Amino acid sequence: MEVQSADAARTTKGRVVMLVDNKVEGDSRVQKAAESAAAAGWDVVLLGLVRSGQGRSWKLGEAEVRLLPLKTPLAKRHAERHRSLLRRPLAYPPGPLAAYRRQWAKAWRADVATRRAALKVAPHAVGSPLFRKTEKVRLVAAGPASKVMQRWISFRSRQSVEAQKAGRRLKGPLDQAFTASWKAAKGRRAWRRLEPALWDYELTYGKEIDALKPDLIHANDFRMLGVGARATVRARAAGRDVKLVWDAHEFLPGVRPWEDNAHWIPGNTAHESEFAPYADAVVTVSEGLADLLRERHGLKAQPTVVLNAPDRPAETTAEDDAEVPDLRQLCGIGPDVPLIVYSGSPGPQRGLGDMVEALPKLDGVHIAFVVPNPAAAYIQGLMKRAEELGAGDRLHAVPYVPHWQVVRFLSAADVGCIPIHHWPNHEIALITKFFEYSHARLPLVVSDVKTMSEAARATGQGEVFPAEDIDGFVAAVKAVLADPDRYKAAYDKPGLLDTWTWEAQAEVLDQVYTKLLSARPRISVDRAAEVTV
Repeated sequence: MEVQSADAARTTKGRVVMLVDNKVEGDSRVQKAAESAAAAGWDVVLLGLVRSGQGRSWKLGEAEVRLLPLKTPLAKRHAERHRSLLRRPLAYPPGPLAAYRRQWAKAWRADVATRRAALKVAPHAVGSPLFRKTEKVRLVAAGPASKVMQRWISFRSRQSVEAQKAGRRLKGPLDQAFTASWKAAKGRRAWRRLEPALWDYELTYGKEIDALKPDLIHANDFRMLGVGARATVRARAAGRDVKLVWDAHEFLPGVRPWEDNAHWIPGNTAHESEFAPYADAVVTVSEGLADLLRERHGLKAQPTVVLNAPDRPAETTAEDDAEVPDLRQLCGIGPDVPLIVYSGSPGPQRGLGDMVEALPKLDGVHIAFVVPNPAAAYIQGLMKRAEELGAGDRLHAVPYVPHWQVVRFLSAADVGCIPIHHWPNHEIALITKFFEYSHARLPLVVSDVKTMSEAARATGQGEVFPAEDIDGFVAAVKAVLADPDRYKAAYDKPGLLDTWTWEAQAEVLDQVYTKLLSARPRISVDRAAEVTV
């Protein structure tokens, strides 16, 4: 497929290929980084992915976004591909056999029942008198036999399901021995056996990166680190001096695994450890995470902090404001109804369930979850729980808005909430929503995770409660709602919000790029001549 840009040839500081393992939409940090880098004079191509369907491309300011279709055959675990005689010896092998056998048993039972009925209501249609006598004898045995067979097949099918679950979770004694042996034998290279699905990303992105011939690769997070490092190595072997920037969003050993299997953490951490030394520069989201990364990977230089800050609120016209969805209107409530907002990715570790459990103790207070997909099963489960508590009419789920609208969208609420639980990554960063709530000038209610609780106490912009403490959360919300102006006054402190803007962070990122490529002359790029598949 030929993709042509309307851009004429233009002079740039250099070509930057950014990598991210998502569909870009909804990832405000990556969108802002691509858009601001392109505005600063870099020729930016942002590569993301789609997990189903065809790829597509569009413009994000002066940056080009390309989504590549991801195929994941290597994501299937051994138990999903092979029969495990040790784990469940009576299980059917993976594939369609179990479903076939279950359907076959049902068909036999249905046939036996029909033949019995036919002997009663239409014996003349069954056959001769001798055949009917023989049929009766056969059916005496066929009935119990078909029932036993159906139970046996059901048992084996259940064994197959359990084998598949155990094979995906990889937590049994044999699995633990397998993991330990590969870690001992291969060390950082063990991910090739523990998390081979990482090769699916390489095989999706690799050729596309090579064709773009970047001067700098900006790899977002741990999966893209390996993809970027391998592309850098290939380019240097071909005689091109490509630089690699690793943008570490989280401290991987402290992440709650994205998949329910025991290989996920050791496999991905081994992969990260192997390729971290290839980075020419590391940027990350907080000083705490920078310290951890430097210690874990033995980095020669301290990673540069680029905060997950929102765009600086611009002067708006009435027309601009009209384009921003009205949060209260989406919730079906008026301006005087107390409204708490949570904005961001959902999940049990993020404390949304705690907020729902608190609703019966917060008379008249409404909660809005601003999430990527309000119809997701987890969100719908929370909505159902609110109904069980008699507060279903006070919980609302609404979709994301574009990142440049977030601050004005959230400003319609009365309180911004961050009820996250104690996980290592939650302790070390001021996360995106902290800054978004701040620019929306919302009083905050945050759990006592280290960095955010310290910031909220130091600035006076909110109340802190013990994580997972429902009564503590309720008390914090009531305190803020009782005197919101006290907390909003913190935002009047000169300079507090100035550095919490993406514009300030974009300058930091531009300096990182410029330092790495300082010896290069400005180059001319003609996008119209490019072809991608």
